[in-house]
Amino acid sequence: MDSNSQPVSRNSKQLIVICGPTAIGKTSLAIEIAKQYNAEIISADSRQFYKEMKIGTAKPTEEQVAEVPHHFINNISIHTKHYSAGKYEFEVLEFLEKYFQEKNIAVMVGGSGLFINAVCSGFDKFEKEDDNQLYVTRKFLNEKNLDWLQQEVERLDPEYFEKVDKKNPVRLKRALEIIYTTGKKYSEQRIGKKTERPFNIIKIGLNLPREILNGRINNRVDEMFGQGLLEEVKELYINKKLQALETVGYTELFNFIEDKISFEDAVALIKQNTRNYAKRQMTWFKKDDGVQWFQPNQYDEIAALIGSKIAN
Repeated sequence: MDSNSQPVSRNSKQLIVICGPTAIGKTSLAIEIAKQYNAEIISADSRQFYKEMKIGTAKPTEEQVAEVPHHFINNISIHTKHYSAGKYEFEVLEFLEKYFQEKNIAVMVGGSGLFINAVCSGFDKFEKEDDNQLYVTRKFLNEKNLDWLQQEVERLDPEYFEKVDKKNPVRLKRALEIIYTTGKKYSEQRIGKKTERPFNIIKIGLNLPREILNGRINNRVDEMFGQGLLEEVKELYINKKLQALETVGYTELFNFIEDKISFEDAVALIKQNTRNYAKRQMTWFKKDDGVQWFQPNQYDEIAALIGSKIAN
Protein backbone atom coordinates (compact mmCIF):
# COMPACT_ATOMS: atom_id res chain seq x y z
CA MET A 1 0.00 0.00 0.00
CA ASP A 2 1.05 3.57 -0.58
CA SER A 3 2.33 4.96 2.69
CA ASN A 4 1.72 8.49 1.38
CA SER A 5 -2.02 7.94 0.99
CA GLN A 6 -3.98 9.98 3.49
CA PRO A 7 -6.86 8.36 5.35
CA VAL A 8 -10.22 10.07 4.92
CA SER A 9 -13.64 9.55 6.42
CA ARG A 10 -15.19 6.12 6.01
CA ASN A 11 -18.05 7.36 3.83
CA SER A 12 -15.57 8.46 1.16
CA LYS A 13 -14.15 4.96 0.78
CA GLN A 14 -15.01 3.37 -2.56
CA LEU A 15 -15.22 -0.23 -3.74
CA ILE A 16 -15.32 -0.34 -7.54
CA VAL A 17 -16.73 -3.66 -8.73
CA ILE A 18 -16.00 -4.90 -12.28
CA CYS A 19 -18.27 -7.82 -13.17
CA GLY A 20 -19.49 -9.70 -16.21
CA PRO A 21 -19.04 -12.99 -18.07
CA THR A 22 -15.81 -14.87 -18.54
CA ALA A 23 -13.32 -13.82 -21.27
CA ILE A 24 -14.83 -10.36 -21.69
CA GLY A 25 -11.84 -8.34 -20.47
CA LYS A 26 -12.60 -7.65 -16.81
CA THR A 27 -9.01 -8.10 -15.65
CA SER A 28 -7.54 -5.61 -18.13
CA LEU A 29 -10.14 -2.99 -17.24
CA ALA A 30 -9.67 -3.53 -13.50
CA ILE A 31 -5.92 -3.05 -13.83
CA GLU A 32 -6.34 0.22 -15.74
CA ILE A 33 -8.78 1.57 -13.17
CA ALA A 34 -6.62 0.43 -10.26
CA LYS A 35 -3.58 2.16 -11.77
CA GLN A 36 -5.56 5.36 -12.26
CA TYR A 37 -6.59 5.49 -8.60
CA ASN A 38 -3.49 3.90 -7.03
CA ALA A 39 -5.72 1.06 -5.88
CA GLU A 40 -5.28 -2.67 -5.37
CA ILE A 41 -7.39 -5.50 -6.77
CA ILE A 42 -9.53 -8.09 -4.97
CA SER A 43 -10.39 -11.17 -7.02
CA ALA A 44 -14.02 -12.29 -6.97
CA ASP A 45 -13.48 -15.29 -9.20
CA SER A 46 -14.04 -18.33 -7.01
CA ARG A 47 -11.97 -20.59 -9.27
CA GLN A 48 -8.93 -18.32 -8.98
CA PHE A 49 -8.82 -18.82 -5.21
CA TYR A 50 -7.22 -22.26 -5.70
CA LYS A 51 -3.44 -22.11 -5.99
CA GLU A 52 -3.10 -25.44 -7.83
CA MET A 53 -5.43 -24.37 -10.67
CA LYS A 54 -3.67 -21.86 -12.89
CA ILE A 55 -4.12 -22.14 -16.63
CA GLY A 56 -7.69 -23.46 -16.61
CA THR A 57 -8.91 -20.62 -14.40
CA ALA A 58 -7.45 -17.83 -16.56
CA LYS A 59 -5.62 -16.19 -13.69
CA PRO A 60 -3.92 -12.82 -14.27
CA THR A 61 -0.45 -13.18 -15.74
CA GLU A 62 2.69 -12.51 -13.73
CA GLU A 63 3.07 -9.28 -15.69
CA GLN A 64 -0.44 -8.16 -14.76
CA VAL A 65 0.06 -8.98 -11.09
CA ALA A 66 3.32 -7.01 -11.19
CA GLU A 67 1.43 -3.96 -12.44
CA VAL A 68 -1.10 -3.92 -9.59
CA PRO A 69 -1.18 -5.94 -6.33
CA HIS A 70 -3.88 -8.65 -6.43
CA HIS A 71 -5.55 -10.26 -3.43
CA PHE A 72 -7.63 -13.43 -3.01
CA ILE A 73 -5.81 -15.24 -5.79
CA ASN A 74 -4.00 -18.47 -4.81
CA ASN A 75 -5.24 -17.98 -1.26
CA ILE A 76 -6.52 -21.52 -0.64
CA SER A 77 -5.80 -25.10 -1.74
CA ILE A 78 -8.00 -27.48 -3.71
CA HIS A 79 -7.81 -29.65 -0.57
CA THR A 80 -9.67 -26.99 1.45
CA LYS A 81 -12.88 -28.76 2.45
CA HIS A 82 -15.23 -25.83 2.13
CA TYR A 83 -14.70 -22.19 1.26
CA SER A 84 -18.09 -20.53 1.25
CA ALA A 85 -19.33 -17.15 0.11
CA GLY A 86 -19.90 -16.36 3.77
CA LYS A 87 -16.26 -17.12 4.59
CA TYR A 88 -15.16 -14.99 1.63
CA GLU A 89 -17.38 -12.13 2.80
CA PHE A 90 -15.82 -12.21 6.27
CA GLU A 91 -12.24 -12.31 4.97
CA VAL A 92 -12.72 -9.58 2.36
CA LEU A 93 -14.42 -7.24 4.84
CA GLU A 94 -11.61 -7.88 7.31
CA PHE A 95 -9.08 -7.09 4.58
CA LEU A 96 -10.91 -3.92 3.52
CA GLU A 97 -11.10 -2.62 7.06
CA LYS A 98 -7.30 -2.55 7.22
CA TYR A 99 -6.86 -1.54 3.59
CA PHE A 100 -9.11 1.52 3.90
CA GLN A 101 -7.02 2.83 6.75
CA GLU A 102 -4.38 3.70 4.15
CA LYS A 103 -6.18 3.84 0.81
CA ASN A 104 -9.47 5.24 -0.33
CA ILE A 105 -10.32 3.09 -3.36
CA ALA A 106 -10.27 -0.67 -3.95
CA VAL A 107 -11.20 -2.57 -7.09
CA MET A 108 -13.03 -5.91 -7.00
CA VAL A 109 -13.12 -7.94 -10.21
CA GLY A 110 -14.63 -11.27 -11.13
CA GLY A 111 -17.51 -13.27 -12.47
CA SER A 112 -18.64 -15.14 -9.35
CA GLY A 113 -21.88 -13.33 -8.63
CA LEU A 114 -22.59 -15.08 -5.33
CA PHE A 115 -19.24 -13.98 -3.90
CA ILE A 116 -19.57 -10.40 -5.18
CA ASN A 117 -23.05 -10.22 -3.68
CA ALA A 118 -21.78 -11.52 -0.35
CA VAL A 119 -19.36 -8.61 -0.04
CA CYS A 120 -21.67 -5.93 -1.43
CA SER A 121 -24.98 -6.93 0.13
CA GLY A 122 -24.26 -9.46 2.84
CA PHE A 123 -24.67 -13.22 2.90
CA ASP A 124 -27.67 -14.85 4.47
CA LYS A 125 -27.03 -16.19 7.98
CA PHE A 126 -28.89 -19.31 9.04
CA GLU A 127 -29.84 -20.63 12.44
CA LYS A 128 -28.24 -23.62 14.19
CA GLU A 129 -26.05 -25.17 11.52
CA ASP A 130 -24.35 -28.05 13.32
CA ASP A 131 -20.75 -28.48 12.11
CA ASN A 132 -20.68 -32.27 12.45
CA GLN A 133 -24.00 -32.73 10.71
CA LEU A 134 -22.95 -30.23 8.04
CA TYR A 135 -19.81 -32.25 7.27
CA VAL A 136 -21.80 -35.46 6.86
CA THR A 137 -24.40 -33.67 4.75
CA ARG A 138 -21.79 -32.19 2.41
CA LYS A 139 -20.12 -35.55 1.94
CA PHE A 140 -23.50 -37.07 1.08
CA LEU A 141 -24.45 -34.29 -1.37
CA ASN A 142 -21.09 -34.33 -3.14
CA GLU A 143 -21.89 -37.88 -4.29
CA LYS A 144 -25.14 -36.83 -5.97
CA ASN A 145 -25.52 -35.81 -9.61
CA LEU A 146 -27.22 -32.68 -10.93
CA ASP A 147 -30.54 -34.38 -11.74
CA TRP A 148 -30.86 -35.73 -8.22
CA LEU A 149 -30.02 -32.33 -6.68
CA GLN A 150 -32.63 -30.61 -8.85
CA GLN A 151 -35.36 -33.09 -7.93
CA GLU A 152 -34.53 -32.90 -4.23
CA VAL A 153 -34.60 -29.10 -4.09
CA GLU A 154 -37.85 -29.05 -6.06
CA ARG A 155 -39.36 -31.58 -3.64
CA LEU A 156 -38.26 -29.87 -0.43
CA ASP A 157 -38.40 -26.20 -1.42
CA PRO A 158 -40.38 -25.56 -4.63
CA GLU A 159 -40.40 -21.80 -3.95
CA TYR A 160 -36.62 -21.58 -4.04
CA PHE A 161 -36.42 -24.04 -6.95
CA GLU A 162 -38.37 -21.58 -9.11
CA LYS A 163 -35.69 -18.89 -8.57
CA VAL A 164 -32.41 -20.82 -8.37
CA ASP A 165 -30.01 -21.40 -11.27
CA LYS A 166 -31.03 -25.02 -11.78
CA LYS A 167 -27.77 -25.89 -13.53
CA ASN A 168 -25.58 -24.68 -10.67
CA PRO A 169 -24.85 -27.67 -8.37
CA VAL A 170 -23.11 -25.47 -5.79
CA ARG A 171 -26.24 -23.43 -5.16
CA LEU A 172 -28.47 -26.51 -5.12
CA LYS A 173 -26.17 -28.22 -2.62
CA ARG A 174 -26.10 -25.10 -0.42
CA ALA A 175 -29.89 -25.00 -0.29
CA LEU A 176 -30.06 -28.68 0.66
CA GLU A 177 -27.37 -28.23 3.31
CA ILE A 178 -29.52 -25.60 5.00
CA ILE A 179 -32.72 -27.61 4.66
CA TYR A 180 -31.16 -30.79 6.04
CA THR A 181 -29.29 -29.15 8.94
CA THR A 182 -32.00 -26.73 10.09
CA GLY A 183 -35.16 -28.60 9.15
CA LYS A 184 -36.59 -25.52 7.45
CA LYS A 185 -36.98 -24.42 3.86
CA TYR A 186 -34.07 -22.44 2.45
CA SER A 187 -36.49 -19.87 1.01
CA GLU A 188 -37.98 -19.23 4.46
CA GLN A 189 -34.60 -18.46 6.03
CA ARG A 190 -33.07 -16.19 3.42
CA ILE A 191 -32.71 -12.65 4.70
CA GLY A 192 -33.09 -10.99 1.33
CA LYS A 193 -32.05 -7.63 2.77
CA LYS A 194 -29.05 -5.61 1.76
CA THR A 195 -26.52 -5.09 4.55
CA GLU A 196 -25.15 -1.57 4.75
CA ARG A 197 -21.40 -1.32 4.25
CA PRO A 198 -19.03 1.36 5.57
CA PHE A 199 -17.95 2.17 2.02
CA ASN A 200 -19.60 3.19 -1.23
CA ILE A 201 -20.00 0.63 -4.02
CA ILE A 202 -19.77 1.38 -7.74
CA LYS A 203 -20.71 -1.54 -10.00
CA ILE A 204 -19.54 -1.68 -13.61
CA GLY A 205 -20.68 -4.54 -15.82
CA LEU A 206 -19.08 -5.54 -19.12
CA ASN A 207 -21.08 -7.03 -21.95
CA LEU A 208 -20.72 -7.82 -25.66
CA PRO A 209 -22.97 -9.20 -28.39
CA ARG A 210 -23.26 -12.96 -27.93
CA GLU A 211 -21.44 -13.95 -31.12
CA ILE A 212 -18.45 -11.73 -30.29
CA LEU A 213 -18.21 -13.04 -26.72
CA ASN A 214 -18.48 -16.63 -27.94
CA GLY A 215 -15.57 -16.01 -30.31
CA ARG A 216 -13.48 -14.63 -27.45
CA ILE A 217 -14.32 -17.65 -25.30
CA ASN A 218 -13.30 -20.06 -28.06
CA ASN A 219 -10.03 -18.18 -28.59
CA ARG A 220 -9.27 -18.19 -24.87
CA VAL A 221 -9.75 -21.95 -24.66
CA ASP A 222 -7.35 -22.42 -27.59
CA GLU A 223 -4.83 -20.17 -25.83
CA MET A 224 -5.14 -22.23 -22.63
CA PHE A 225 -4.17 -25.37 -24.51
CA GLY A 226 -1.21 -23.50 -25.97
CA GLN A 227 -0.17 -22.57 -22.43
CA GLY A 228 -0.28 -26.20 -21.27
CA LEU A 229 -3.81 -26.82 -19.98
CA LEU A 230 -3.73 -30.54 -20.74
CA GLU A 231 -0.46 -30.95 -18.83
CA GLU A 232 -1.91 -29.06 -15.87
CA VAL A 233 -4.98 -31.29 -15.80
CA LYS A 234 -2.85 -34.44 -16.00
CA GLU A 235 -0.92 -33.29 -12.92
CA LEU A 236 -4.19 -32.75 -11.04
CA TYR A 237 -5.85 -35.97 -12.20
CA ILE A 238 -5.06 -37.80 -8.96
CA ASN A 239 -7.28 -35.24 -7.17
CA LYS A 240 -10.10 -35.34 -9.71
CA LYS A 241 -12.77 -36.18 -7.12
CA LEU A 242 -12.19 -32.98 -5.16
CA GLN A 243 -15.06 -30.53 -5.40
CA ALA A 244 -12.78 -27.70 -6.53
CA LEU A 245 -11.92 -29.67 -9.67
CA GLU A 246 -15.52 -30.36 -10.63
CA THR A 247 -15.44 -27.43 -13.00
CA VAL A 248 -15.25 -26.50 -16.67
CA GLY A 249 -11.92 -27.20 -18.33
CA TYR A 250 -11.00 -29.91 -15.89
CA THR A 251 -13.87 -32.40 -15.86
CA GLU A 252 -13.90 -32.63 -19.66
CA LEU A 253 -10.19 -33.40 -19.79
CA PHE A 254 -10.48 -35.91 -16.95
CA ASN A 255 -12.96 -37.75 -19.18
CA PHE A 256 -10.47 -37.60 -22.05
CA ILE A 257 -7.70 -38.99 -19.86
CA GLU A 258 -10.01 -41.88 -18.92
CA ASP A 259 -10.75 -42.52 -22.62
CA LYS A 260 -14.42 -41.66 -22.18
CA ILE A 261 -14.31 -39.01 -24.92
CA SER A 262 -11.91 -37.98 -27.66
CA PHE A 263 -9.56 -35.03 -27.30
CA GLU A 264 -11.46 -33.15 -30.00
CA ASP A 265 -14.72 -33.71 -28.15
CA ALA A 266 -13.15 -32.56 -24.89
CA VAL A 267 -12.02 -29.29 -26.46
CA ALA A 268 -15.43 -28.73 -28.03
CA LEU A 269 -17.16 -29.46 -24.72
CA ILE A 270 -14.93 -27.02 -22.83
CA LYS A 271 -15.84 -24.29 -25.29
CA GLN A 272 -19.55 -25.12 -25.16
CA ASN A 273 -19.66 -25.41 -21.36
CA THR A 274 -17.74 -22.15 -20.98
CA ARG A 275 -20.20 -20.41 -23.28
CA ASN A 276 -23.06 -21.82 -21.21
CA TYR A 277 -21.35 -20.62 -18.04
CA ALA A 278 -21.00 -17.11 -19.49
CA LYS A 279 -24.71 -17.10 -20.26
CA ARG A 280 -25.53 -18.02 -16.66
CA GLN A 281 -23.20 -15.30 -15.40
CA MET A 282 -25.04 -12.70 -17.46
CA THR A 283 -28.40 -13.95 -16.20
CA TRP A 284 -27.17 -13.43 -12.62
CA PHE A 285 -25.68 -9.97 -13.11
CA LYS A 286 -28.59 -8.65 -15.19
CA LYS A 287 -30.80 -9.11 -12.13
CA ASP A 288 -28.76 -6.49 -10.27
CA ASP A 289 -30.19 -3.04 -10.96
CA GLY A 290 -27.10 -1.47 -9.41
CA VAL A 291 -24.83 -2.58 -12.28
CA GLN A 292 -24.17 -0.03 -15.03
CA TRP A 293 -23.32 -1.71 -18.33
CA PHE A 294 -20.63 -0.94 -20.89
CA GLN A 295 -18.68 -2.66 -23.62
CA PRO A 296 -15.01 -3.39 -22.82
CA ASN A 297 -13.71 -0.72 -25.22
CA GLN A 298 -15.69 2.09 -23.55
CA TYR A 299 -12.94 2.96 -21.11
CA ASP A 300 -13.43 6.73 -21.34
CA GLU A 301 -17.15 6.41 -20.55
CA ILE A 302 -16.45 4.02 -17.69
CA ALA A 303 -13.76 6.29 -16.25
CA ALA A 304 -16.08 9.30 -16.50
CA LEU A 305 -18.87 7.49 -14.65
CA ILE A 306 -16.55 6.32 -11.89
CA GLY A 307 -15.06 9.81 -11.57
CA SER A 308 -18.50 11.42 -11.25
CA LYS A 309 -19.63 8.93 -8.61
CA ILE A 310 -16.47 9.38 -6.57
CA ALA A 311 -16.83 13.17 -6.78
CA ASN A 312 -20.37 12.95 -5.47
